[in-house]
Amino acid sequence: MTMTRIYKIVPSSLWSEAEKAGRFSGAPVDHADGFIHFSAVDQLRETAAKHFAGQSDLLLVTVEAEALGPALKWEPSRGGALFPHLYAALSVADVADVRPLPPDGGDGFQFPEDIP
Repeated sequence: MTMTRIYKIVPSSLWSEAEKAGRFSGAPVDHADGFIHFSAVDQLRETAAKHFAGQSDLLLVTVEAEALGPALKWEPSRGGALFPHLYAALSVADVADVRPLPPDGGDGFQFPEDIP
């Protein structure tokens, strides 16, 4: 069975709090919207550019979508693309990987080599 990886860009300070608590309840934008925003791999670079430009000390949190069960909904954005939204806290135990997402020295980020 193929697993669908989804991604969350998180400031390292927020992720540190999540690790201590054992769960991530979201960033301020997630709290405002009532769900945790994730991106599919093909949405990740645009999400980073649009919402995180100029920021540093970020982490790329990877989750297998199937592990999240029915609390994960794929919903259309303003442009119509389906984005993964989690209507629950994210258990740190459900996280497959956490890696740094450093700036690239320009306007973007140095994504891990396995992210197209």
